[in-house]
Amino acid sequence: MKIGILALQGAFAEHAKVLEKLGVVSVEIRNLEDFQQHQSDLSGLILPGGESTTMGKLLRDQQMLIPIREAISSGLPVFGTCAGLILLAKEITSQEESHLGTMDIVVERNAYGRQLGSFYTEAECKGVGQIPMTFIRGPIISEVGKDVDVLAVVNNQIVAAQEKNMLVTSFHPELTDDVLLHQYFINMCKEKS
Repeated sequence: MKIGILALQGAFAEHAKVLEKLGVVSVEIRNLEDFQQHQSDLSGLILPGGESTTMGKLLRDQQMLIPIREAISSGLPVFGTCAGLILLAKEITSQEESHLGTMDIVVERNAYGRQLGSFYTEAECKGVGQIPMTFIRGPIISEVGKDVDVLAVVNNQIVAAQEKNMLVTSFHPELTDDVLLHQYFINMCKEKS
């Protein structure tokens, strides 16, 4: 099994460390050539936290947006954390256009405010269990489509969801020692392969 990690910007190295703990090989996807080279043997793709606007621009500049969108639409399992969630959303409240736009959710960027609005909590995540959640200027999911399964809610806000092969969190599971959510994603990848 090999998992690609979008490595344009953000917390991609932290995701690689979690996958290594789980004994899973990861490969950094930095450009279209990387994606094309590894696409046929990728079991899944992680879109890390970072700056969604920058990532969206780099995806466009590198001509990766459409190939990645098509791979996800064709069933490639994808896990978007924080900015990765924003990249996957069909609608972003504060801007006109979405990025990959594959998941039937509406998100609000930086819903938890500035860096000072960051916080840590533990909450139940459906199918995963009680997990630690680190929020850093995280987005919230304000609306979900009929096929989207809400996995976790914190302070009456949706912070984790799944739609078919797409898993998203508003928080950063890669910034804790807990590997349960990544294991859940690995299991999704195994089911697809």
